[in-house]
Amino acid sequence: MPDPLVPAPVRGLRWSAATAAFQIEGARAAGGRGRSIWDDFVDAPGAVRDGSTAEPGPDSFHRYLEDVDLLTRLGVDRYRFSISWVRVQPTGAGGMNPEGIAYYDRVVDALLAAGITPFPTLYHWDLPSTLEAAGGWLARDTAERFADYAALVAEALGDRVKHWYTINEPVSTSLQGYAIGELAPGRQLLFESLPTVHHQLLAHGLATRVLREAGAETIGIVNNHTDVRPASPSAEDQAAAYVYDILHNRIFAEPVLLGRYPDIEALGMPPMPVEPGDLEIISTPTDVYGFNFYNPTTIAAAPPESPIPFVNVPTPGAPCTGFGPEWPIVPDALTDVLLDFHTRYADALPPIVIAENGASFPEPDSMTGPIDDQDRIAYLQGHIAAVERARDLGVRIDEYTVWSLLDNFEWAEGFTQRFGLVHVDHATGERTPKASFDWYRTHIEEAAR
Repeated sequence: MPDPLVPAPVRGLRWSAATAAFQIEGARAAGGRGRSIWDDFVDAPGAVRDGSTAEPGPDSFHRYLEDVDLLTRLGVDRYRFSISWVRVQPTGAGGMNPEGIAYYDRVVDALLAAGITPFPTLYHWDLPSTLEAAGGWLARDTAERFADYAALVAEALGDRVKHWYTINEPVSTSLQGYAIGELAPGRQLLFESLPTVHHQLLAHGLATRVLREAGAETIGIVNNHTDVRPASPSAEDQAAAYVYDILHNRIFAEPVLLGRYPDIEALGMPPMPVEPGDLEIISTPTDVYGFNFYNPTTIAAAPPESPIPFVNVPTPGAPCTGFGPEWPIVPDALTDVLLDFHTRYADALPPIVIAENGASFPEPDSMTGPIDDQDRIAYLQGHIAAVERARDLGVRIDEYTVWSLLDNFEWAEGFTQRFGLVHVDHATGERTPKASFDWYRTHIEEAAR
């Protein structure tokens, strides 16, 4: 008999794995690449947990053919990677850097030759430092500059690349980057950071129109969503969870899907800097809705003296990933939030792509033997089963993407967190598939039968 704890392969899904440019490419000074806010962040003393700077890391700038070979062995349909804005357009203005775009030419051609569909992301957090100096995502002009950048990339790659993500996780940039300073650019503006939400969504809408004119077949934004759970039935915790749900989920989804923002002014927050026509641009129809999910979030009311009305607390009874209590493992939460979106947005919701899902667990920096990462396998099993449950209940989900193909530079955590299906020795760049790599490959094979 089949093991009841192991879900049957999910049929009818496309399968993918993901990476991001700053996290895997290395070669920060190569080929005329410019400087991004993440270069500034990692160079700031104490900003990154282990003091690392993403160099050399996986060094995919030089070793991308090894990555394509891994993807081929894995059997995925698509590869989600990101294009570095500063590698293509070093200052965020002007023409294209020929050496930078030539790298992505090579990556795209290698993927196509291997029978793997390239699905690049235009922006995965590497804002040019020159644009940050001019206001960054607080400035409306940055959205216009992003549209210009999108046009350059589409002109260079659009003859072969037909599937695009625009902006990755604007919630992380806005809340962690500009509101509390945990991520680049490291600003602590609290609710004064909210214009960065609008300008990133405006950039998405402008880029969507640019890509559509260039012949794109699939376009979508990628938002990070979480199942928000009140810590208790108390009115205070319920109210705090409501505010958090608006700030983490609804403020990013509803302008794209419904053409309007939730009423944040009623909650005492500053109004969005919306100009006439903005919401029509932001809600330009897309073909898919990118949905990143890692964990639920349990929210309690903050103490009266707190400048924000909520606090993230441990989820009762849940095991955790390598990040600890803030990253609980609750696969059913993915089903719950997918069903919530299906109910809330109905026909306004395009087909969903799970654009990131994965987990980090403690693993050695250097290989001394096989890595039998059963915790990661269990995480992936549970969450793929959660996707299947949501599909059985009527949610259209077309694709599932593991984060990440490779162990990489995990932003402010440096090289201390490992998400990869493939172990990377960051001193040598050596790649070694883990047990989860073999499991995912087998799962994809069985799903195709």
